[in-house]
Amino acid sequence: MKQRRLGSTGPEIAPIVLGGNVYGWTLDESGAFRQFERALERGFNAIDTADFYTAWIPGHHGGESETVIGDWIAKTHRRSELFLATKVGQKMGEGRSGLSARYIAQAVEDSLRRLRTDYIDLYQTHLDDPDTSLEETLGAFDKLIKAGRVRYIGASNYGGARLAEAMEISRGNSLTGFVSLQPKYNLLERNRFESELLPVVKRYGLGVIPYYSLAAGFLTGKYRRGDPAPQGARAKTVEKYLNDRGWGIVEELAAVAAEHNSKPGIVALAWLLSQPGVTAPIASATSDVQLEDLFAASDLELDAASILRLNQVSQPQ
Repeated sequence: MKQRRLGSTGPEIAPIVLGGNVYGWTLDESGAFRQFERALERGFNAIDTADFYTAWIPGHHGGESETVIGDWIAKTHRRSELFLATKVGQKMGEGRSGLSARYIAQAVEDSLRRLRTDYIDLYQTHLDDPDTSLEETLGAFDKLIKAGRVRYIGASNYGGARLAEAMEISRGNSLTGFVSLQPKYNLLERNRFESELLPVVKRYGLGVIPYYSLAAGFLTGKYRRGDPAPQGARAKTVEKYLNDRGWGIVEELAAVAAEHNSKPGIVALAWLLSQPGVTAPIASATSDVQLEDLFAASDLELDAASILRLNQVSQPQ
């Protein structure tokens, strides 16, 4: 397993980033602890979370995922082995959201406390804040880096023009700039990243850690054409994929996977790893089998013909 550099100026990280949205939700503390141990054993050191995780669960208020990670760090004292990424900006309660300098200064201390650490490897904007100037946000991040509280900064869910503007502002004002972008990107949703964001990524040498890499599990092949409509919490999430294009992508994934003695989800992640600009996809696992599949994806090198087939069947519409 070879590590990949996060942009032209960032650190090296594992080729798959563990998604922390499941910690304290669909994966309990003991399961998460076991996952961290196994991942480090295999050389996978990167975890992505957010202060907001898992505020969408009834009775939760945000911070649950960071707390699970922090409890493991406190128990094992293995902080230095992790590349820890978290995010700020989502609504955490009244007056607790956005990217103002005041709020960032408060939110980072809250995250550090929950994570039981004195530094964050990658601190990311969870989403853009149109009510706060980029100069203010980048200035606040720059102070955190100079204080040693944060090592690198990244952006998530920025548009191409806004991302380019942020990079120019950081350069023009001698502020620390983003080293990475976290966009939604997968075989089903390619257009925005490839047409709008990839040119900016290339221009500024940014790393890319895509989220939603498996499209809420749709790309694992768990749903099949002709089956009853999906039920449960993710039904509405995958509803937009239940069309000829979506089924065609899943069926081609299954065919390519069979030829490589693999699984559709593994192939979907391997495809992402083959795409220009991509450093390491983010993917969540809630079982030992799913975790091993993530490891397998980093080892699968798709041949040019397989990549072409997947590119063709998933052409943006």
